[in-house]
Amino acid sequence: MVKEKNLLNRDIVEKIKKSFLHHRKYSLATDEYSATPNDDFFCLAYTVRDMLIERWIGTQQAYYAGDVKRVYYLSLEFLMGRSLGNSLINLKIFDECEVALKELGLDLDTIREEEKDAGLGNGGLGRLAACFLDSLATLQYPAYGYGIRYDYGIFNQKIVDGYQVEEPDNWLKLGCPWEIERPEHEVRIQFYGNVTSYKDKQDRTRFRWENTQDVFAIPHDVPIPGYNVNNVNTFKLWKAHATNEFDLREFNLGNYVEAVQEKNKSENISKVLYPNDNTETGKILRLKQQYFFVSASLKDIIRRFLKYRKDFKEFPNKVAIQLNDTHPAIAIPELMRLLVDEHDVQWKDAWDITVKTFGYTNHTLLPEALEKWAVPMFEKLLPRHLQIIYQINYEFLSAVSMKYPGDVGRLRRMSIIDESGERYVRMAYLSIIGSHSVNGVARLHSELLKTELLKDFSEFYEDKFNNKTNGITQRRWLLKSNPSLSKLITDKIGDKWVTDLYQLKQLEKYADDMNFIKSWQNIKLENKKVLAKIIKEELDVMVDINSIFDVQVKRLHEYKRQLLNVLNIISMYIDIKSNPEIDFVPRTFIFGAKAAPGYYMAKLIIKLINNVGSIINNDPDIKGKIKVLFLPNYRVSLAEKIFPASDVSEQISTAGKEASGTGNMKFQLNGALTVGTLDGANIEIAEEVGDKNIFIFGLKVEEVKDLSAKGYNPREYYEKNVRLKKVIDLISCGYFSTESPSLFQPIIDSLLNGDQYFLLADFQSYYDCQQRVSQEYKSYDNWTKKSIINVANTGKFSTDRTIREYAEDIWNIKPCDFDMK
Repeated sequence: MVKEKNLLNRDIVEKIKKSFLHHRKYSLATDEYSATPNDDFFCLAYTVRDMLIERWIGTQQAYYAGDVKRVYYLSLEFLMGRSLGNSLINLKIFDECEVALKELGLDLDTIREEEKDAGLGNGGLGRLAACFLDSLATLQYPAYGYGIRYDYGIFNQKIVDGYQVEEPDNWLKLGCPWEIERPEHEVRIQFYGNVTSYKDKQDRTRFRWENTQDVFAIPHDVPIPGYNVNNVNTFKLWKAHATNEFDLREFNLGNYVEAVQEKNKSENISKVLYPNDNTETGKILRLKQQYFFVSASLKDIIRRFLKYRKDFKEFPNKVAIQLNDTHPAIAIPELMRLLVDEHDVQWKDAWDITVKTFGYTNHTLLPEALEKWAVPMFEKLLPRHLQIIYQINYEFLSAVSMKYPGDVGRLRRMSIIDESGERYVRMAYLSIIGSHSVNGVARLHSELLKTELLKDFSEFYEDKFNNKTNGITQRRWLLKSNPSLSKLITDKIGDKWVTDLYQLKQLEKYADDMNFIKSWQNIKLENKKVLAKIIKEELDVMVDINSIFDVQVKRLHEYKRQLLNVLNIISMYIDIKSNPEIDFVPRTFIFGAKAAPGYYMAKLIIKLINNVGSIINNDPDIKGKIKVLFLPNYRVSLAEKIFPASDVSEQISTAGKEASGTGNMKFQLNGALTVGTLDGANIEIAEEVGDKNIFIFGLKVEEVKDLSAKGYNPREYYEKNVRLKKVIDLISCGYFSTESPSLFQPIIDSLLNGDQYFLLADFQSYYDCQQRVSQEYKSYDNWTKKSIINVANTGKFSTDRTIREYAEDIWNIKPCDFDMK
């Protein structure tokens, strides 16, 4: 991103300096002597925001003037990370800003470190949503993101004695300079109450939802700039606010706690991302969150629509709404309620409008992850919506029985209401029925949805299902996070790749160029030094920067098989212990993962990783050949340092369990080679890079299915595989838990008595694959050639491609270009 001195825009440099000093004095009322580092960050953020606002207003004016169709992206998660660096890059003023601050005696990198990650998401779902917002703005599509302004995002993770400890992520403690509160657009959200019927003037039966407990939703708008375009889109986050701020009567009676009780109760809705739903209270709060942001968003969308139109039949021609997983699925009955009950649209017309408006993205192949809500709780919280769902379900099942007369089993399987035991509302089914498009997020995932998980629905709706393979934005995951590699690439092929990732294909012709290879290797080494410094600061462990940096960073879940990685590490450890002089390519294993607070097994695996690391890292026999590290509090800003430094990308989920994955794409874009199963987007990565440039192992989906059908017995693998038995026995005997020898017995039991995710079946294949990795790495120039080929073939995995496909195939929206006057 470094411009030649003569290419710097001095006008912008001076403008930044002037604005920075203005905000220091007039926005923060401070000066150079008393300003804190956080003050400097706010001054710079306000300066950048000022530069965005003119474009932001111009963008909205252009959308109205062009009478464009807009897409609204509803997601409970947005894992945004930091915004400052991204905004500077997209405005193409990064270097001018660096120079301006230097002339003011300040350092841009230091200031950037002051920004807190906006951790409004848990993992891939939220990060995908954030990448989508970047691509939507860059491609100039009229788009809005809608979510919740959580007071506390995904928890901060500390590691204490090897265990995960969760601490609140108070990311808003010092404020957020990017957002603009819009109290004038607050909306009232209803809960509980009862439904009454009445006759209108045309003698039609109508319904009224009354005696409700209400809360206000107040929007906070955040600008999302596109890269090198004028478009700045809006990301709208809703904060819960009490309708009755303060009960003066209670206060005057001396009941000080009761005086603010309603305020505290109401505002819990936007307090925390994913409250623990192991309790009834937690479940109610989760459903409240979902309805809260969906209802507020729909009311805001309708407000915008009604500015220029009154006929709701035009609604699908001007509005497309995408549901990011099932969390916003309640939007379907809510739009029906708003249209029928509040805007006097006939049921049949309202249903036609609703189906044409919504698209639904499914993100899981795990049946247990398909969201459902107990009917009694649903009825108590949202009584009118349950009535509407019953009506939708009745009409849908009538259509199913027409197509499949007498097939009662099919009716039971496809009903929105699960009546196999306690009655539940199945939100995925509601999403499918109420949308005109249902998409998976990788080719295999979409195929398995149609042939297995949602087979009945794909047979009934033959044209509704489609695939949209996920992607990532190269602006953040290469241009921002790996500036040295970005510069090397741009020097060779120009900068068109920043908005057209397929341009990287040109790098293939340099894969045998020794000068280019050496430059590539030097950049990787420098990036490894940066990560090694972070590891030393965080963990007080020195690592060998010439070792293989073998990395697995992602949400901790048993199907993602961090445990398989650990089993292989222990096996390598045993190899060295039994033969200290073995020819072994040094390896630094790096993990980063958060486990859901209530997920016992995932948290125990984190403890195992840390204990294994503690033993291996301090064993003199190993002589530093293996290091095992768990970097706490994995987040976007840390990921931006990890991906550029990685040599090996671990994508080792059980085949058929990972919908897509996007971490695999981020590693690939930064030149890491993938060790992976044929699962999710790994399959498509393998097709793009070629079999010689990826390390594939393990059972395929069909083989997993066959093994399961025959009766998988993991103990057979344990008994027959000497290497595997040694690993399991070493854990079981308490070698890695001397303080409590049986600590990891639940892990051993899960492996030997079921092994739901086929770790033991895949162990030998995985170990052999890792041996191939070591052999290949010895020929480092050839390894680097493979690294270059991997980067050259990332074009398909840009969210720019993904978003174009959504826009053309699902949303039917067009880019809206405009000139700044």
